[in-house]
Amino acid sequence: MYAKTKNGSTDWPLSSFSSDIWRNSLKTEPNIQVWEYLWYAATTIFLLVVGVCLLFLRMLGWILRRLKKPGISWAMAGAVSLLVGILAISAISYLYFNSKDLGGQVIEVQVTTGDTFGAVADRLVKEGVVSNRWSLILPARLLKVDRKLRSGIYVFTGQNSARSVLDKLNQGDVKLTEVTIPEGMPIWKVAATLQTRLLLDSAALMQLNLDRPFLDSLEIPYLEGHLFPETYAFDPGVSLRSVVREMVQMFKQKTDSLWATQTATGLNKYQTLTLASIIEAETPLASERTRVASVYLNRLRIGMTLDADPTVIYGLGGLDRPLLRDDLDSVTIYNTYRIAGLPPTPINSPGLASVLAAMNPDGSDYLFFVADGTGGHIFSRTNEEHNMARRRARLNQPR
Repeated sequence: MYAKTKNGSTDWPLSSFSSDIWRNSLKTEPNIQVWEYLWYAATTIFLLVVGVCLLFLRMLGWILRRLKKPGISWAMAGAVSLLVGILAISAISYLYFNSKDLGGQVIEVQVTTGDTFGAVADRLVKEGVVSNRWSLILPARLLKVDRKLRSGIYVFTGQNSARSVLDKLNQGDVKLTEVTIPEGMPIWKVAATLQTRLLLDSAALMQLNLDRPFLDSLEIPYLEGHLFPETYAFDPGVSLRSVVREMVQMFKQKTDSLWATQTATGLNKYQTLTLASIIEAETPLASERTRVASVYLNRLRIGMTLDADPTVIYGLGGLDRPLLRDDLDSVTIYNTYRIAGLPPTPINSPGLASVLAAMNPDGSDYLFFVADGTGGHIFSRTNEEHNMARRRARLNQPR
């Protein structure tokens, strides 16, 4: 508090002692430690819980005393039922929202077609994802999750509550199945792979290869060669037609922009794809692909048969033994020892490198090649050179 001068200014304290005490009191901050706050909070919560428990026990005792008296009223029975119901709902709510920590552990739970929700709940409890089956079953019935259970493998890790588990089941958040189609795989091996990984009928894929309306809808003449080699991630319940569509779509996505870059080989798009499949089967070496392409194109240009062993093997439905000389006389439409020109379809799913090699062969004048026994090939221009190369190759064969 200050006194005023004549001109109204405030320049001296009315009581310097009382003013200092007031100012100091404003500057002083309460010196309370963090642990004191925590102690205060813990004590308050403890007393509150004790008070609620005592109140509950008192109410329960009163209700029990009333029940012992004759002439119990329906109102009293209703009150008891209500109290029990509230307690049950409170317990289920706690279990519904309470999380269980799996840490870094990954648990896979499979749901198969025909499983009841109760069986799935039991499985989740057994695997340790949740601790109580009723925390799943009752909310699932209310939310109707139990009516649209989707089959597949569900993956759980980290924090999981009954609520988050139900969300995963409700969304059908199943683990996708990876399917790898390697370069050079013929269609019957693709079919076997799909049967193993996705439980799809392998015979049905072979039938689709002859299904003209289906092929027309994909705008391709046949499936062989168009099932692009790639690693795919499919829904476990996916249909065969959807799988095939995705593979063909991948083929188009990878190759559509390349056809404009093809050199003048004299082959159309599908003939080029067939040549690519032969290249894929003939050599695993990237450095040889364009040379192998040139050999076959040179032979086509002068009317020589291709004499490609992989086409004979394909025509025989695949072999689990070495190709024999008698096999070269087999009568199939894929035997390029007997029939001039390219076979009627590709003989496998060629990779992109082989497709590019077929589009852009090197300018060699080779007409022959033979495996050199070390993974590569010896290329020759004449039959005499080729016979000499074959003899050298035999020397390299392991004895």
